[in-house]
Order: sequence, then structure tokens, then C-alpha cells
Amino acid sequence: MRQALQIHFHGTDSSAAVEDAVRRRLQHLERFSDEIVSCRVGVELLQRHSQQGRPFGVGIALTIPGRELVVSGVQHEDVYVAIRDAFDAMARQLEEAVRQRRGEVKRHAQQAGGAAAGPEGGEG
Repeated sequence: MRQALQIHFHGTDSSAAVEDAVRRRLQHLERFSDEIVSCRVGVELLQRHSQQGRPFGVGIALTIPGRELVVSGVQHEDVYVAIRDAFDAMARQLEEAVRQRRGEVKRHAQQAGGAAAGPEGGEG
């Protein structure tokens, strides 16, 4: 990655363990693409719900040449689960962006109008 990772905490104190978890997840994303220009991660302690604990919200903005990929709205009471889920969603977006950049097309989209189901049995 060419620029530094930015991690912002809102409504909660910063945590070295959380920052390490984010860095490990970002290293995993770099396996999909070595063209990541920047990554901003927000970790927020959300308002308390009436019957649940206080969930953490995690959002990610990742910049690659020509595009910015965004994941937001990922929530879970365990901050590490929220981080995992957010980075998993970002990995899917990044993988698709890299595929599009290389000009690869998914096969199933082309086959949608293809051969229909086989003959149905029986004479009426």
C-alpha cells in the first residue's frame, strides 16, 4: 500500500488490539491487489438498543486507481466480528473491481439466456 492506513474511533477509546486486527485484515486485502492507494477505517460505538448491548459500527473506504470502494453499516456487538464482516464485504468488492479492471466477465451472466431446462416428462 502506497499510503498509510487511517483508523478513526468514534464514541470509544482507541485500542491497539483493534488497530492490529484492522492491519491484519488489510494485509489480507493486499493479496487481492497491490494497487491499494489508501484505506480509511472508522470504528464507532453506536447508541444502545432497548434489548441489546451497544453494537459497534465499522465502515471502510478503500481507494484503488480510478475507484473508491466503500463498505458501511456493518454492525455487531463484538468489535472484532464487525471488523471481520466489514473486511469480508470489502474483499468481495475489491475482488470484483480487480476482475472488472482486468476485463474478466462472470460466466453465469452470459449463460442466463442459454439452454432451458431439459424436456419435461409425460404425455398428457
